[in-house]
Amino acid sequence: MIRALRPEDRKGWQRLYEAYQAFYGFDDRPPSFYDRAFSRLMARDPRDFHGLVAEADGRLVGLTHYVFHPNLWRDEGVCYLQDLFTAPEARGRGIARALIEAVYAEADRAGSPAVYWLTAEDNYPGRMLYDRVGQKSPFIRYNRKL
Repeated sequence: MIRALRPEDRKGWQRLYEAYQAFYGFDDRPPSFYDRAFSRLMARDPRDFHGLVAEADGRLVGLTHYVFHPNLWRDEGVCYLQDLFTAPEARGRGIARALIEAVYAEADRAGSPAVYWLTAEDNYPGRMLYDRVGQKSPFIRYNRKL
């Protein structure tokens, strides 16, 4: 079942979000990082991030975070799906697809049907799904050197 993130989900959400951060090499986040992130998700600020979770057998097994933002190319704005993670033991059951489709539905409800996301080039299992539910962009991302 896919549903909105709730305050009582904190422990299960953090377990998933820590695993997601570690997947991308950020396994040294301080507790304050998770406190701030969860607080922002719970604030329900329409200009900030929203959270959805996948629940199976009373346990959280997946999460996604997304945000709507303005875009000069689209008057209705766009939706950025920033985080998507499924617990390893729950993979292969359609959970990530269901989470993406739930974000699509939220974007449609908000009148911002354009949804995009990024992934690591070597995230081959994720990219196999993304090739089925999305269209690969021709853009290459650059970051400021710090």
